[in-house]
This record gives sequence, structure tokens and C-alpha cells, in this order.
Amino acid sequence: MAASNTLVDGDRLWQDIMALADITEPGKPYTRRSFTPRFLAGRAYLIEQFKAAGLEVRIDTAGNLIGRRNGAKPHAKTIMMGSHSDTVPSGGRFDGIAGVVAALEVARALRDAGIELQHNLEVVDFLAEEPSEYGLSCVGSRGMSGQLTNAMLDFTGPQDERLGDALIRVGGNPAKLPEAVRKDIAAYLELHIEQGPVLEQSKTDLGLVTGIVGITRLEIAFQGAADHAGTTPMHMRRDALYAAAQAVTAIRKQAEALASEPDGYFVATVGILTLEPGGANVVPEQAKVIVDIRTGKREKTLRFLESIDAATQDAAAKANVERSHFKTLSDTMPMDCDLGLLEDLAKSADALGHSYLPLASGAGHDAAFIGQLAPAAMVFVPCLGGRSHTPEEWAEKHDIAAGAAAMFAAVRRFDERTPVINQTHNSI
Repeated sequence: MAASNTLVDGDRLWQDIMALADITEPGKPYTRRSFTPRFLAGRAYLIEQFKAAGLEVRIDTAGNLIGRRNGAKPHAKTIMMGSHSDTVPSGGRFDGIAGVVAALEVARALRDAGIELQHNLEVVDFLAEEPSEYGLSCVGSRGMSGQLTNAMLDFTGPQDERLGDALIRVGGNPAKLPEAVRKDIAAYLELHIEQGPVLEQSKTDLGLVTGIVGITRLEIAFQGAADHAGTTPMHMRRDALYAAAQAVTAIRKQAEALASEPDGYFVATVGILTLEPGGANVVPEQAKVIVDIRTGKREKTLRFLESIDAATQDAAAKANVERSHFKTLSDTMPMDCDLGLLEDLAKSADALGHSYLPLASGAGHDAAFIGQLAPAAMVFVPCLGGRSHTPEEWAEKHDIAAGAAAMFAAVRRFDERTPVINQTHNSI
């Protein structure tokens, strides 16, 4: 591996990542769930570092933490970088966090070198990228892209608190959500650990992300009747779990069929199956299945939903139960990364002596929403064993610094090659 761009301080970057890792729920490393006191403590640390870097700091009405550095032409559009600082339960030190800190380090390196961009620059910690306790992920980037609906704000979490009320607690303002929607973004860049083994196994420094899967979450519920497990004959049962089991089998078979097609990535996962009343000697009265569907081809999602709709109606009929609902909980479109930004990243990696290869992202990211507003691209860095969402998640300091150096150079390339266009929305 070639030496990183000396303008990016890898030690400073690493120090911030480790400092955030220390802000965790006791006994649950590394846990900073969105909307919790630990999450707010992490944000307080980031606010301190943003201000120390000379950034103007604010929280927008969608709850996103934003640090801004004005360019030479303040009315120009904005180059945005960022990721998220929340984690899954007992998650890792790098997922999301590395992207926020790398973006901050790019801003600091520009300041330290006395480099003034033509465009404005923003570093963003997006609110609640991970699935939150309110049943929704990418809350902040949904808000910034105009896709955080009133129905979503009514989702409830711990102690039946509304998401809208939780948003107020972290500094957002659901009554003024339209003010968070941006029309002034010129480009968006995000660094992230790969969350897969390809870079490590191929001994490649960086991954240039070609596209991000669309993610659809589906909830299917069956309603039967609770009966005594010892006295109810098999042919007289209205067993909701029997229908759910058939549904899970159909989901797996259809997902395998779509995954085997040559024209695009497809996976589907049943990660939640709940039963009521949940007694060992009681025939299940209710069963609920939640399906996570991911693909780079929208038409595959639509075909899958049509197939599973029919299959679950058949399953309900065979089990003599009702399919009480079949509804989409959340839905995001696949996103292709911008070819111009990918070229900026490739040229930057070449100049720095870093190897790279194209990769598709099977995980969702805030970039998928911001990419609907402006050109967007991502750079992946290797992670140990491809492991993520676990305390054992690990990335090396020099790999993160290499990704940050490529981002730094790509920001400069974009700024120099892109004519300044005045913004159509005042972001401050």
C-alpha cells in the first residue's frame, strides 16, 4: 500500500473513531442506538469536533447534524460528505462512524492546508440510519430527501413514544420538515467499511461502489384461533403458524429463483417471526412475518411481491386462517452511483497509489436517499473477515486513512472540474 496523502491525518481520524467507541452502553459494546442518551453524548462529541474544525454547526428539522464550511462563492451549491453515528445493538466501532469522521477529517485537512473550495462543503451525521426502535431506518436522509412522511412520524417506539416526538427530543422539528429538503447539493460522497470480505480477500485497498440496493420491508400477518394443543384435532385447527411456515418456504424458494437469474443481485430474508399467544400447549392464534428484500433491479422486487402475495393467500386458505394484512413497511429504490464521481475517486486512488475495484453494495446507506437529490458515490474500505454489526467489527487505521485521502482528492477534483451553479435553496 502506498503512503496516504499527508494532508489527511490518519492518527487524528483514528483518535475520533476510538473516542466515539468509548461512548457506549455499559456492558454492550459498541452500542449507541439512535434517540438514546448515549447517541446524544456521541453527537455532543461530534459537535465539539465540528466546531474545533471551524465548521458552522446546526441540526436541521429532520434531526441531521450538519457542519458547514462556506466556499469562495457562498451562493454556490454544496459538496456534501457524511454517514451516521448510531449503531445496531452490540454493533461495531466503524459502521457509519468511519464515514462521519473521514468526512470531518477531509474538512480539517482542507482547513489546515489553507485550501478554499469554490463550492460550499458540509459534513453530515445523518439521524438513525440503522433500523430504529420506531421501526424505520434512514430517518434523517429520508427527511432530507422529502421522504419522511406524516404516517412514519406516527410510528411508535419505547413507551409508545411517537417518532415525531422522538425527533423533537434530538433537535429536529417535524412541523417544519419541508425545510430539511435540499435542492442545493452539487455532489455527495460517503466512506464506509465494506461489510463484506471481497477487499480483504483480494488484498485491494479501496472499493468504488457502483450501486446501492433498494430495500423493501414487508409485513405479513395471519389470524387463526387459539386452541388447546392436546384436545384440538389436527383437521380442526386454525393454526396461524402453519400458514406462516408455508409463507417462509415460499419466500425462500422465490428468492432463490430470482437470485439465480443473471441480470442482477437479489436476496430476501425473514428476520422476524412472532407468535401469539406463545404457549407451548396452545395452537398459535396470530403469526407475523417481516421480510427484508434487497435488489439492484426494481422489477425483481415487484415480481417478488406479486408472487408472495399470491403464495400467502394460498397459505392462509390451506391453513384455514385469514391473512389479516400484507403491507409494505418501507421501500427504497435502488441507486446507481454517479460515474463522474466514481472517475474522480478512481483518478484520486491512482494518484495516491491505492488499488481499487468496483463493488456493488448489498447494504443500504444514506447515500441511496441523497443520491435521489444529487450525484452520489461511495468508497469502501476493507474490514476484517467482512464482519460487521458485531463487536468484532474491525478496520485498520491505514485503510480508513487511505479512503479519506481518496475522498479529499476527489472533493478537490470535483470542485475544480465543476462549474459553479448558484443554489436554489438556502441551506442555512
